Amino acid sequence: MSVKLYHFPISGPSRGALLAARAVEVPIDVEIINLFRKEQFKQSFLKINPQHCVPTLDDDGFILWESRAIACYLADKYAKDDQYYPKDLKKRALVNQRLFFDSSSLYVKIRAICFPILFLGETEIKKPLKDDLNTTLGFLNQFLEESKWVAGDHPTIADTSIYASLTSILAVDWDITSFPNIVRWVEQCSSLPGASENNIGAKAFGEAVKKNLH
Repeated sequence: MSVKLYHFPISGPSRGALLAARAVEVPIDVEIINLFRKEQFKQSFLKINPQHCVPTLDDDGFILWESRAIACYLADKYAKDDQYYPKDLKKRALVNQRLFFDSSSLYVKIRAICFPILFLGETEIKKPLKDDLNTTLGFLNQFLEESKWVAGDHPTIADTSIYASLTSILAVDWDITSFPNIVRWVEQCSSLPGASENNIGAKAFGEAVKKNLH
């Protein structure tokens, strides 16, 4: 039985799924799908995932995509305990809320800034988009006022997901000095399993964005 992750290190969501896999210590075979070279449109990959996105998980023939769904699945199936995805309903609900905050708000704001620069010829970060992301970072800073990690006093898959998203924009030299709780949290996230691996991909993402900025 093998677990394979189709992955592109530059992709924040893809790094989020891999961080979750590293956290729960599941042995995983990583296969790179280079989005810049449009490898996601190869027929062999389209047969696996018609939505042609990464990350995509293949767990002995069970196919799943969407990074946070993958993180939940891996934590439920492979984690040695429930620290990263608690069984307690209220603790789990809080982790889910933070995951949904990432998928529906934080990552959306980051993508709105970076996608046009990477792919649509945009050469500057518009002020409304910058303000929008900083407002969202204010919410994250507030979450971290209440607890050491984003969903409690222990790291969870909410941290791995949000860390993958946030390091993407930090690699574009985003200023977070006005969000001291985020600064503290980013520092402690360096202890997460796979953090250095994530940061290499985030750096490559940041470089790809910055080279198109004027």
